[in-house]
Amino acid sequence: MESYKREFIQFLESAGVLKFGDFTAKSGRKIPYFINAGDIKTGDQISKLGEFYAKAYFEKVGNKRTVLYGPAYKGIPIAVSVACALSKNGLDVPFFFNRKEEKDHGEGGVFVGYKPQEGEEIVIVEDVITAGTAIRESMAILSALKGTKVAATFVMVDRKEKGQTEKSAMTEVSEEFGFPVYSVVDVYDIIEYLEEDEANRENVDRIKKYLEVNGVKA
Repeated sequence: MESYKREFIQFLESAGVLKFGDFTAKSGRKIPYFINAGDIKTGDQISKLGEFYAKAYFEKVGNKRTVLYGPAYKGIPIAVSVACALSKNGLDVPFFFNRKEEKDHGEGGVFVGYKPQEGEEIVIVEDVITAGTAIRESMAILSALKGTKVAATFVMVDRKEKGQTEKSAMTEVSEEFGFPVYSVVDVYDIIEYLEEDEANRENVDRIKKYLEVNGVKA
């Protein structure tokens, strides 16, 4: 495993973002592990998270200027931190996010921050994709921005799970909307990391059993 992947998984675990137990995903599935960006609680943690996303951004997109979109609520601090990390590395990009409820006073509208202009490309930054539900919701919201297009989506972890078909949710989203979905690590990186410590055997076994049912076939 590449060193940065191990470093990232260690960060997720130490920050309490990566948890093991019994959880229910937005898709309704019962899952044995959970990735929750909402557990990022300090300036140092959110700064480090932004640096990992920025590394992935430069690797996949290069120095191209796009507009970052962070879906409410967890995507908001991610978008801010990624924009800051990119800026520190010489790429100043604007960002925006949505309100859960459209504002009917003041400046109004559903978006806060930069307003993407016609011809500009948008990059969505999310925490994870399980069944693709959240991304489809984001695409419905972003459809109001005429003349723009989504160029890519970045997430922390590729869960390697089925979406609405036998294909992975990330593949489905990519094929449905025509843009790539990138992740810093995937669930098999997490399994490899956990297998280095015998104390993690139960969690490893539960994740593998879950993937036997919900995971995509290699």
